[in-house]
Amino acid sequence: MNHVLVVEDDPDITAALRIVLTRAGLGVLPAADGRSAMRVFHERSPDLVVLDIGLPEIDGWEVLARIRDASDVPVLLLSAYGTEEDKVRGLRGGADDYLTKPFSGRELLARVHALLRRAPHTEAIASPYDDGRLWLDPQTRQVRVDGRLVELTPTEFRLLAVLVRNAGQVLGTGQMLARVWDDPSGLAPDRVKYAVRRLRRKLGWDTVAGSPLESVRGIGYRYRPQ
Repeated sequence: MNHVLVVEDDPDITAALRIVLTRAGLGVLPAADGRSAMRVFHERSPDLVVLDIGLPEIDGWEVLARIRDASDVPVLLLSAYGTEEDKVRGLRGGADDYLTKPFSGRELLARVHALLRRAPHTEAIASPYDDGRLWLDPQTRQVRVDGRLVELTPTEFRLLAVLVRNAGQVLGTGQMLARVWDDPSGLAPDRVKYAVRRLRRKLGWDTVAGSPLESVRGIGYRYRPQ
């Protein structure tokens, strides 16, 4: 059984979500605030997080950031405001989907099942890669940049491995969605953009001029060893 962590401070909405998800055969782990949400997250390791943005004390944005620092678990954001700014902020922060209140139970379940179906596969080189600057080992899933060990999430490692395996080639966003996120629909190109930004920041390649991870306008991305 898949378990869903529902982070929502409105007890009526939590009760409604529990009914919808339970009837669909999913286990529900409720949390009414950010602190309890993180405690449940670390104790129970849910398969999906449904996260309300407007939480007391620690808001949903901070909870999302803490989750993304530790895991690639799918996160569906809930918000009473469907502004483009919030949607972009959610994608930039690592959310997988965004749902505006009010919403129907059918729409919620459709999005939940879509996220649970995406079980990313690993596409990586078979042996350690080393170009003098970047070292990557698919067996231990370790990455070093200029000798410095870098901690990456599973998705960030897959993303880097796919780029390295195709070093010198330009990969379109659709190709990357299919290979890294197992999303052949290619309907979420912004997910790639923000994931690449986070990866660059962790690798210390924020400066475009000094980064071997290049953006190719209108097409996608390329890893070019330097």
